[in-house]
Amino acid sequence: MIENLPPCPKCSSEYTYEMNALMVCPECGHEWVSAAPADADDASVSAERVVRDAVGNVLSDGDTVTVVKALKVKGSPSGIKAGTKVRNIRLIDAVDGHDIDCKIDGFGAMQLKSSVVKKA
Repeated sequence: MIENLPPCPKCSSEYTYEMNALMVCPECGHEWVSAAPADADDASVSAERVVRDAVGNVLSDGDTVTVVKALKVKGSPSGIKAGTKVRNIRLIDAVDGHDIDCKIDGFGAMQLKSSVVKKA
């Protein structure tokens, strides 16, 4: 247990306490994750993000995926049909939920959400 608990970042109350992995302020009810130095090793491990497909498989760079539902493409009369294979994906930092960068035959470069693909 941390002896010198940090004050509440919202109301600056000194009466904070730990509850599991959270810090809690009894005065304003604010909850936050403590940035304790002992957790620095855990933070670096969890900093590696894990991207999962629609079924829960872990994706990595270079994988081949299949689109699981039909997607509308802005500016195109036809969208991407379900079952379309996408080869050699690249995982990127999420931009509006789109965390896969790829090239699709007939459409070119685009970004997809991992929730609409399945690992092939």
